[in-house]
Amino acid sequence: MVLCNSGALAALDSKLSENHGSSQGALAELEQHLKLERVLSELSAQFINLPANHVDQGITDGLQALAEAVDDDRAHLGQIDPSTGDIVITHAWCRRGFSPIGHRILEGSLPWLEARIRSGEISLSERPSDLPPEASRERAYMESVGQKSSLVVPFRVAGAITGGLGIGSFRHHQRWDDWRICRVKDIACVFANAMARKQADEELSKAAEEIRELKDQLQRENAYLREEIRLEYPHGAIVGKSDAIRGVLKKVEQVAKTDAAVLILGETGTGKELVARTIHEMSRRQQRPLVKINCASLPATLIESELFGREKGAYTGALAREIGRFEHADKSTIFLDEIGELPPELQPKLLRVLQEGEFERLGSSKTMRVDVRIIAATNRDLDALMKQGKFREDLFYRLDVFPIVVPPLRERVEDIPLIALHVLKDLAKRMGADVVGIHATTMREFQEYSWPGNVRELRNVIERNLILNSGPIFRAEFPNALQQKKANLRRLEEIDKEHLCTVLQSTHWRVRGQGGAAEVLGLKPTTLEARMKKLGIRRRDS
Repeated sequence: MVLCNSGALAALDSKLSENHGSSQGALAELEQHLKLERVLSELSAQFINLPANHVDQGITDGLQALAEAVDDDRAHLGQIDPSTGDIVITHAWCRRGFSPIGHRILEGSLPWLEARIRSGEISLSERPSDLPPEASRERAYMESVGQKSSLVVPFRVAGAITGGLGIGSFRHHQRWDDWRICRVKDIACVFANAMARKQADEELSKAAEEIRELKDQLQRENAYLREEIRLEYPHGAIVGKSDAIRGVLKKVEQVAKTDAAVLILGETGTGKELVARTIHEMSRRQQRPLVKINCASLPATLIESELFGREKGAYTGALAREIGRFEHADKSTIFLDEIGELPPELQPKLLRVLQEGEFERLGSSKTMRVDVRIIAATNRDLDALMKQGKFREDLFYRLDVFPIVVPPLRERVEDIPLIALHVLKDLAKRMGADVVGIHATTMREFQEYSWPGNVRELRNVIERNLILNSGPIFRAEFPNALQQKKANLRRLEEIDKEHLCTVLQSTHWRVRGQGGAAEVLGLKPTTLEARMKKLGIRRRDS
């Protein structure tokens, strides 16, 4: 038997303990290596076919898996914003109870670290004191938050530095060997490629959506243009050489190159829409079609959806989403004919489009933005409508930026021969008639007639007589008949005026109340007052 003294036994025990501790450390290191390999393998497989909308959550979960595999407390990923050049923290994970990353955009707060990321250099500090003197801000930051170690590895996509992955510990001074740093770089590469694929998918989806929108817009515009082509319009030029029409053309030229709102005033049939089209065709928006709507042609219940669009189910019968005229007119011009007939409840919404370029579709809370130039027209007295509370003053002043008054045909008699010949030529071509001119008597009668319906009435007269008469020289005998009809109408007005005056005298010119003229005639007082104004009836002393 070999006997050992107590000192030898103690030394042997110490040696055995040392060997056991060394083997335990090696085992722990091997286990951590295996965890890192497993995380890298799982993330590589996970991100191969990961949908773009799951990438962000996948990266956050991957940061947690990485940090836990190396027993660190925080991990984050920053990307270089291509538009600003800033390094922006886009993904982060932090163990509960420790300080999360404090800088969402670095913006020069950690200049040494930023410079190393941009140059593609790894930044490693197993303790704050390992940092070089030029990294004073980085050292102060680590000390202020209690961070004991840090590793930041840059990553590349297609050879260009696009960001960096950082990992740190608050509980111990982490030791990093080359093998583990290499695995963190591999994981960063997996994240970088996933983000690049996501960005490419998003750009592709955005491009596809833009293509769909452009295709839909083109289809809408084509449908709108086909509808417009079916309508019959006079020639696309304003005909005339009178001072009155030259004044209009001068104003058209002045305002066409701006985006100012235009209010066209004039009697029925004077060619207000033609003036609006000329303004549009001379403007920078001429490449897009002019969109028009007659505010008097639709009931109040439908005009809102026609102007601003509607969502499916916005009201009973709304079976599909419908784009409104303002969306059709984006980057173009909208012509609001008969603006004086716009229902009062819609006027604030139109005012908002004029002021802000914003509106909501009927049945939707989503705000739409459009860039639309507005041209409005009316034959109504908007001043009178404002006094009656039927037209908003603020809307009027927004529309009345540049008013253009189109003169009636009776105020530009010298233009009648030019217009008549132009209309005759256009209609004869459409109807296949062989007409070379207008008889002198007919032309003289055209110039003597007052044309209450203006150019529209003139066109109708020529078209009707072109059907009734044949021959190379156009004749129209009916202006005299029209004069007789007008005389008959005047006679009826005189009879009506005489009757109203008789009733008013019998009620001592009292219009309203019991026994008033309105009650005697069975009319509303406002209706009677309007007729009195139209017929020029004023109270006379008995």
